Amino acid sequence: MQVAMHNWMRAEPIEVTIARLAKCGYDAIEISGEPEKYDTKHIGKLLKDHGLVCWGSVTLMMGDRNLLAKSEKNRAMSVKYVKDTITMVKELGGQEITIVPCTVGKLVAEAGAEEEWNWAVESLKQCYEHGMKEGVRLAIEPLNRFETYFISRHDQALALAEAVGPTCGICLDAFHMNIEEKDMFQAIRDSAHRLNDFHVADNNRMACGMGALDWAKIIGTLKEVGYDGALTVEFVAPLDRTPANPYPNMLETGDVELTPDERKFMIDHGTGDLSNEFYTWLVDETVKTLRKHM
Repeated sequence: MQVAMHNWMRAEPIEVTIARLAKCGYDAIEISGEPEKYDTKHIGKLLKDHGLVCWGSVTLMMGDRNLLAKSEKNRAMSVKYVKDTITMVKELGGQEITIVPCTVGKLVAEAGAEEEWNWAVESLKQCYEHGMKEGVRLAIEPLNRFETYFISRHDQALALAEAVGPTCGICLDAFHMNIEEKDMFQAIRDSAHRLNDFHVADNNRMACGMGALDWAKIIGTLKEVGYDGALTVEFVAPLDRTPANPYPNMLETGDVELTPDERKFMIDHGTGDLSNEFYTWLVDETVKTLRKHM
């Protein structure tokens, strides 16, 4: 196993992110699904210079991005977006793309269950074919019920992956599993044959080791089933503006440039502008906790 990290949780130049990951002892990045933003030759050189690799990418399903949208135009646009992200992963030498099929934060369906399921399968099959051509594995990720109405458990994700293709996989996330799964360890065992990615944050979505999850058992179960991919860090620290805040250095005091969609994404995930000092500490604490049990 290796330790990777997302970069969508913090608005900063990718150069800053990559340098921090290298300094803290990470192996890889699971880069934000922003193919229009990144020059892959530049990013590839940055990673190489810092001794890191690209594990893969994760879709940012914001705005009208939705693989099961009622609008055929929106579905086609979303498929193109995922395909472009797959191509970005290939150019960076990555192995997988984690896909959230529906718009994050969307909690109301647009059509009947069977119709939406068929749209999702049809859209993902197009992405799957492109992934096969580019040598990039798909990993469908279930989110908790407060972030999506569509796929929230491992068995749902497995059913969708099986409908898409024989090597289509899934991604499990310890934070979401803690909310939705009856037994997260059994969920890992049940998913072993299609487990292409694994996201990590504690039960409170803070850094690993700062909550109640049993990381020795989680990582031990992953080892037991033969998972040899990345543990991709995805903590999302909640803002605390009260006198009870135990971290006086948590809040960023300067201005942070975010697009309206990026700002909404942060707000919807219960976070915001964290100071560089505090964020770097969380990055460091997480990798220390994970390495201890790997």
